[in-house]
Amino acid sequence: MPTLRSAVIVAVLATAPVAATAQTQTPDSAATIPALSVTVTRAPAPLSALGAAVTVVDSTMLKRGRLSAGLDEAFAFVPGVVAENRFNYSVDERLSMRGFGARANFGLRGVKVLLDGVPQTLPDGQSQLNNLDLTLVDHAEVLRGGSSALYGNASGGVIAFTTNPVPAAPWTITARGEGGSFGTGKEEVTAGARLGNVGATLAVSRFATDGFRQQSAAEQKRLSFGLNWRADTTTTFTVRLESADDPRAQNPGALTDAELVVNPDSAAAANIRRGADKSLTQTQLALGMHHTSGRVQFDATIFGLTRALVNPLATPPPAPAAANEGTWSGINRLVGGARASATIDLGLPSITAGADVQSLQDDRVNKRSVSGVATDTLLVDQRERVAEVGPFVQVALPLGDRVSVHAGARYDVNHFSVADHLLSDGDASGSRTMTAASGDGGITLRLGSAITAWSDIGTVFETPTTTELANQPSGAGGFNPDLGPQRSVTEEVGARGVLRAFTFDAAIYHTATHDAIVPYNEVGGRTYYDNAGAMRTRGAELGVTWAVRPRLALLATLTLTDAVYTDYLVVSPTSVDTLSGHQLAGLPRSVAHVGLRGSVGGGFLIDVDQGFASGMFGDDDNTIRVAGWGAGVTGVRLSWQGVVGGWPVAPFAALLNAFDRRYVGSVTTNGAAGRVFEPSAGRTIYLGMAITAQGK
Repeated sequence: MPTLRSAVIVAVLATAPVAATAQTQTPDSAATIPALSVTVTRAPAPLSALGAAVTVVDSTMLKRGRLSAGLDEAFAFVPGVVAENRFNYSVDERLSMRGFGARANFGLRGVKVLLDGVPQTLPDGQSQLNNLDLTLVDHAEVLRGGSSALYGNASGGVIAFTTNPVPAAPWTITARGEGGSFGTGKEEVTAGARLGNVGATLAVSRFATDGFRQQSAAEQKRLSFGLNWRADTTTTFTVRLESADDPRAQNPGALTDAELVVNPDSAAAANIRRGADKSLTQTQLALGMHHTSGRVQFDATIFGLTRALVNPLATPPPAPAAANEGTWSGINRLVGGARASATIDLGLPSITAGADVQSLQDDRVNKRSVSGVATDTLLVDQRERVAEVGPFVQVALPLGDRVSVHAGARYDVNHFSVADHLLSDGDASGSRTMTAASGDGGITLRLGSAITAWSDIGTVFETPTTTELANQPSGAGGFNPDLGPQRSVTEEVGARGVLRAFTFDAAIYHTATHDAIVPYNEVGGRTYYDNAGAMRTRGAELGVTWAVRPRLALLATLTLTDAVYTDYLVVSPTSVDTLSGHQLAGLPRSVAHVGLRGSVGGGFLIDVDQGFASGMFGDDDNTIRVAGWGAGVTGVRLSWQGVVGGWPVAPFAALLNAFDRRYVGSVTTNGAAGRVFEPSAGRTIYLGMAITAQGK
């Protein structure tokens, strides 16, 4: 249960003056909406009464006047979330919640991702966003903080995306296109239809860019299909098909400080010589059922995924190696799983119970490559398997009209195995099993009719991913036998609500982590990992929306994070480096955004954003300092919504980084030879338009 320290803070919140008012709607916000029911907590509940740090990002924040190509735009006004755009489609963006996920030099770590209830996070804890197209998303629910008692492995936070619903009209078709700087363009068509109790959606899109840096071109193709069948008043069946085809995603790599000063548009020379790139195809199919009857709600999903990845890396192969020789990596992946949960409202209390089962099989082959082309020289040939089983239970108990308590528990078993098929250098086959019992508990207070406060304590369990286990400095196959899971305990206190024209969302927290998984070294696009002894993270987050008038709103978010290693020794054959007391690399201590959302009449809408980030370190030694954003980075978007010739149209224009500031948007932590800097694009302009037709 929550500690005395947390309980005291909640008591202080309870004595604060409250001005209860109705929720004020804003033109565009990432604000909490009391009337909204959220499902990310696996037990649907009104957001106004929820004792957890949850923010709902609506469709206008995701789409209005946006290219919808990055999470940095979508989550700028979600407190506690730091989304850093690398402008590198080969390794995805860096996204962290309360420090979880900050270690990732590629992909997403520490954060569970769902799309229409289907996991986009693998059983080893690695999340992939290839199925996600933000223009197809209706809203996103963001649960910040330790969530392993609900979701198991790698649940330092949860993002649940929900795609556009079936339209109310008999049919609807929308075509959207945009283009702009650096040869960037995106075209998409979405359609929906309804016939009786059956509804369907279909979307196809293509995104391409030359990139603002050398060696940074990319192309992405997406297809999404959804089918809903309402069998009766209590039961709905769903089908979801997601397909991705990314034929190109060049990797420019990180720069040194000297290279950044001379030419931030350049790429690492090794990445060019060795043809660093990525291509993949991926398909996911899911079948779901939702049933509500009386006081019982039941949800179940089964899903499967196939993925074929080709990834020429700038990582040098074992010596001797020429300047243009790198490592070619190929993975063929099969994933299958099922999720089920049921909520039973017993009045006092309600109980939610369920289980997640998932399996992963990767056939991994690494070869020596020349200028990105694979040779016949095998370096690694192995089959990796991961199986996850996680049953859980949550109990919520109201204690009167204003107080409720909740508690939950989950037990996870994650089994890793590897079968080495390249036996010329020995047999590296083996297996490892990592288990954890996770729990959470808390208290929620309703302060009047407009403010909710809570205190909570929970645990987080996070295993290494198969890629982190398989990446060994020697280049040998098998799994790193010394790399283990990390475990954390988080305490938090928060509040959300409405004070006159202000909607707010605030929280403070403290996390203690032991055996933290850290990227201790990076060479040519491949990162190697180790466990640090212990780490302490504490922070504060605040989001505020001020409805100045019915068609004008001001938004602001502030995220403060202080993450320090309290026990971290780097042992080498010749020395021991003590890094205790050092800041976590790759995480700015403060990030802030302010924005204006308004209607200027005649159907015209204007959005103005200003983003700020403090400096950070690019390495665990804390010797490479990455400068902050100074006066900030400015974005302006102008859009119009109206009807022309009987057709609903929505043209828009955007000017990003309006003052053409040079700044570093992200880092590759502990990059070899100081190669940590990932620059952001200069002034960027794009134009777009959407046209809609629908039946009556």
